[in-house]
Amino acid sequence: MHLAPRALRRAVAAATLALLATAVGCAPQPEDKASDQASGSTGNTCAKGKLATHTSGKLTIATDEPAYEPWFKDDKPANGQGFESAVAYAVAKQLGYDKSAVVWQSVPFNKAFAPGVKTFDFDINQVSISAERKKAVDFSSGYYDVRQAVVALKGSKAAKATSVADLKGLKLGAQVGTTSLNYISDVVKPSQEAAAFSKNDQAVSALKNGQVDAIVVDLPTAFYITSAQVTNAEVVGQFENQGGTPEQFGLVLDKGSDLTSCVSSAVDALRKDGTLAKLEKQWLSDAVDAPVLK
Repeated sequence: MHLAPRALRRAVAAATLALLATAVGCAPQPEDKASDQASGSTGNTCAKGKLATHTSGKLTIATDEPAYEPWFKDDKPANGQGFESAVAYAVAKQLGYDKSAVVWQSVPFNKAFAPGVKTFDFDINQVSISAERKKAVDFSSGYYDVRQAVVALKGSKAAKATSVADLKGLKLGAQVGTTSLNYISDVVKPSQEAAAFSKNDQAVSALKNGQVDAIVVDLPTAFYITSAQVTNAEVVGQFENQGGTPEQFGLVLDKGSDLTSCVSSAVDALRKDGTLAKLEKQWLSDAVDAPVLK
């Protein structure tokens, strides 16, 4: 049977439309969308226990070695004792990872926020959030509001200081790369160059040996030093926050990490439900107030 030219064209068009409809109906969906539809998921990237972590099913948390008190206890970050160890596990739980799923890693303080790809999911190590550091890494919401303080040997000239001006002629020291050292250079502006130490325990030794007149550390550390490490030392005073906003410690993540918003949400939830305040009272309660150096 022969079709007229017009009828032939109609038949070809109909067949083409049928094939297109079949192709569209059978076209493969993007894998994530197809799986979301199958499971009823909305594509929540913060699904508990299922984050895109360095090791699937595990949460890798880093801190420095040694791990100092009162932030950690007995230099064992994994024991859950000390403020930062407790906070780390509270964040992990909020993210859906129990204690057995947490892996600890040793990373030097300055390396944690240096440029470059990280080997951890987040680092917790008294790292203050700053605009400069944010150029190289991401930070979570702040988990602790901190002040910097001055520690000196009892009876020394430094111990008698009641103002920032009284510190200017002293030999001061602090750990390198810290906000503590920045406070010396930017706030005190001493007449002699500050001593920079690679570790806090080196700064403490220098204070004991009279190599420096005083050291600057965060306030809870200052009270720990004077109560447990150098009992003939005292907390001279604390600095006012600069710029009217509190200095905060934050969890450090890879720059542009997919985990940043999830980790921040976890910290926010712990602040909102009172967990952070409870842990602060439990582990940092000895850090009573100190006079403000103006």
